[in-house]
Amino acid sequence: MNLFKGKRGQTESSESSSVAPTTPYPTRASAGGSGVARKKMGEREIPMANIGKSISIKGDVTGDEDTVIEGRVEGRVELKNHHLTVGPNGDVRGEINAKQCTIVGKVQGNVTATERIEVSESGRIDGDLSSPRLLVQEGAQVNGTIVMTQGAATQQPQPKAQATAKKAEPSKPRIAPQQQAL
Repeated sequence: MNLFKGKRGQTESSESSSVAPTTPYPTRASAGGSGVARKKMGEREIPMANIGKSISIKGDVTGDEDTVIEGRVEGRVELKNHHLTVGPNGDVRGEINAKQCTIVGKVQGNVTATERIEVSESGRIDGDLSSPRLLVQEGAQVNGTIVMTQGAATQQPQPKAQATAKKAEPSKPRIAPQQQAL
């Protein structure tokens, strides 16, 4: 909770804007019935792509915005820098690659996320999962292998030139600075 002074100097409280929504997937905006899904980010709402219940897509889906799938998609789903949510009515048959992925519905295919995969209690996955972070809620079904990869920020591969140089040099005993003077 944040505390701040109101117009009359009284202390008022407001909920922190970083609190996660209570639903596992973004809800539709109620103003005007526009049908555009929106995700609340602090004081502003960010529009999201929404593939509705009655939509069926055969082919690849790519995009540069967060996406909710409530319908059926047969093909590859590619959202490298965004969050994909497969809603409770969603059915994806194909590979998924996203930054974050929340599965509430069904997926038949491999799921790869660069940050996180979350499978809710109603989520069903037949395929391999690959992500640095994974949350599987009780009741979820996952049939496949799970690979917990390191994230790009934590992974620091050793350069090949240093690795070969260390192997080529014979190991020298280390002498403490006090012992060198003797």
